[in-house]
Amino acid sequence: MATAQAFHYRMPRRVAGQRPGSHRGSSLGAGQEFVSHANLYDRPDPRRLDLRASVRSLSREWLVRVSRQRAGVTVQAVVDVSASMAFGAHTPKLQVAADFVEALAFSTFRAGDALGMVAFDATERADLFVPAMLNRGMGEVMSRLIRQCRTAPGSVAGLEQAVARLAPRSGLVFLMSDFHWSLDRLGPVVDALAHNFVVPMIIWDQAEIEPPAQDAIAALDDSESGTSRTLWIRPLLRARWRDNVANRKRELDRFFAARSMRPFYVTGAFGADAMSEYFFEVNA
Repeated sequence: MATAQAFHYRMPRRVAGQRPGSHRGSSLGAGQEFVSHANLYDRPDPRRLDLRASVRSLSREWLVRVSRQRAGVTVQAVVDVSASMAFGAHTPKLQVAADFVEALAFSTFRAGDALGMVAFDATERADLFVPAMLNRGMGEVMSRLIRQCRTAPGSVAGLEQAVARLAPRSGLVFLMSDFHWSLDRLGPVVDALAHNFVVPMIIWDQAEIEPPAQDAIAALDDSESGTSRTLWIRPLLRARWRDNVANRKRELDRFFAARSMRPFYVTGAFGADAMSEYFFEVNA
């Protein structure tokens, strides 16, 4: 992307933490969300003295306002860099992921959140690991690592290793992949992230989900296994193609819905407005 597209996001639940930020926090402190009054001697902060409440108090005590403070979170980008992510009729899916990471870095910096990245193919990619930090230039660094990385066949085992590197504290996790693997082993991995708010980002290319419009002989290569097949594209095959895509989408929707997660689908270029709308809806 020529210019990073910022989007708006907020955690849909209260977050713990003492570092100031833009999310609703669970800790008491300096903030605008009023909770209750407390005795000045219990919470000695004269700056929060509420004279009207003190005058009305039957116990004739000096009362201070107690508020909840807004807090920052740690955001993690978990990126699938397996061979299938290098596919794309016009733009490789890996480049779409890189564009999103750049927009994510710009957005997290504006929100005051730390951002980190882990990546995987068949194993966790230590060469692409970036520890969580609050840094204005992290977007360019992360996106460059993704755009220039070598790809290899992937598996859920790599995701298992990548997730194990994440800190056990809660935060926001963007899980980016085309999810072209069996979901049998994915359940325990996603369940291990239950203390986070997880956004599964399913990145597909239009050429994957929509068959060629004309009857033709097509040579197809499997990016992961390297095998090739020659198919005669005809109306019956096009119908089966679309049915398989629809079935896979329903399967993924059911899988994540069972874990109270809502996937975000990206087909083609990443749209910041669509991501902002996603968070508006989950926070509604």
